[in-house]
Amino acid sequence: MADLFGTAATTPATESAHRPLADRLRPKTLAEVIGQDQILGPDAPLTAMLQDGALSSLIFWGPPGVGKTTIARLLADETDLHFVQISAIFSGVPELRKVFEAAKQRRETGQGTLLFVDEIHRFNKAQQDGFLPHMEDGTILLVGATTENPSFELNRAVLSRAQVLVLERLDGEDLEGLAQRAETELGRPLPVTPQARQQLLDMADGDGRALLNLIEQIAAWKGDDPLDPEALGKRLSKRAAQYDKGGDEHYNLISALHKSVRSSDPDASLYWFARMLEGGEDPRYLARRITRMAVEDIGLADPQAQAVCLQSWETYERLGSPEGELALAQAVVYLALAPKSNAAYVGYKAARRAAKKTGSEPPPKHILNAPTSMMKDLGYGKGYAYDHDAEDGFSGQNCFPDGMAREEMYQPVERGFERELKKRLDYFAKLRSKRGG
Repeated sequence: MADLFGTAATTPATESAHRPLADRLRPKTLAEVIGQDQILGPDAPLTAMLQDGALSSLIFWGPPGVGKTTIARLLADETDLHFVQISAIFSGVPELRKVFEAAKQRRETGQGTLLFVDEIHRFNKAQQDGFLPHMEDGTILLVGATTENPSFELNRAVLSRAQVLVLERLDGEDLEGLAQRAETELGRPLPVTPQARQQLLDMADGDGRALLNLIEQIAAWKGDDPLDPEALGKRLSKRAAQYDKGGDEHYNLISALHKSVRSSDPDASLYWFARMLEGGEDPRYLARRITRMAVEDIGLADPQAQAVCLQSWETYERLGSPEGELALAQAVVYLALAPKSNAAYVGYKAARRAAKKTGSEPPPKHILNAPTSMMKDLGYGKGYAYDHDAEDGFSGQNCFPDGMAREEMYQPVERGFERELKKRLDYFAKLRSKRGG
């Protein structure tokens, strides 16, 4: 059985037992690793560290099935370090103490330890802090693996002592190379048509381990007739898309949707909207965020945009899924094609900054009500110009605090309905200047 604090122990029984295809194809050298050229290429960080003999503690950040565990194991082989693998899911403080104690004993005999911690983000702050002294005195070289953003999930102290390397999902070329290796190992080509082969690669969704598991299922089927996409789809279930409603994918995809709308690209907007729905996102969350886009990026360039979003949200509440999601999709298209302006948003933020800066400055007395005689005696309302009495309905009087310089906070753009608002703003500015307001 596997040794918690070292490599797996082997026996004749286990050697003769069936080994999964993914295990049989595990690379034996770093040069055999498929993909990840950004960290393993000729001028990449890991290559440079190994050439200089200066391997530091590392955090591998990337999706499942891209080689994090394999690369860590091969790094231990390359540097003659004893490889120890633990999972933060199944390990606690007692297990960590045993690992550190064994590493200390190994160090006394001149043997270093590479400690690979899978799902390291699942350790709490205190557990993460426990690594620090052992990293600093060289008892262990830590290699952590995480699917979550290390900036949010790992202690700053740990991050300051380790280099974060990003591993990427495997692309189509990488997956095809992996499939060819599997066919060599199996001794025969996969019984699928070219179209079904592409479908198979798509099903893996960038996960090499998932692809090998799918290939292993196909290899076990009887019959030599090539399967077409329809037959393959009936036998295999598509791998669920990687999506965590509380994790990085959630924030990455909503960012992609928001920026696609801002870029006036309805096709990309619909795509990211659909990706989130397929991942299991709550349509009500999307309805709220879509409405925010109308407020933030369209504003008064198309005042109808907010109403469209609110109506689509209400339609969803009345129809539910999946019919109501079409109304939200229509809102997404409307927003993508609407004229864009963040002038009101920028003006609002400028007003907030000015409000903080000026503190408790009172309004000028001439625009204050004077319901009592004492307030009239104090000058409240004195000199107030009633705008409706002006010939053009505009008095031009100052409404900022006395002594505060006038700021142009709202500056409409020359797009959509704001083009008309800009004309009005310019008109009032001329009148104000003429009347000395």
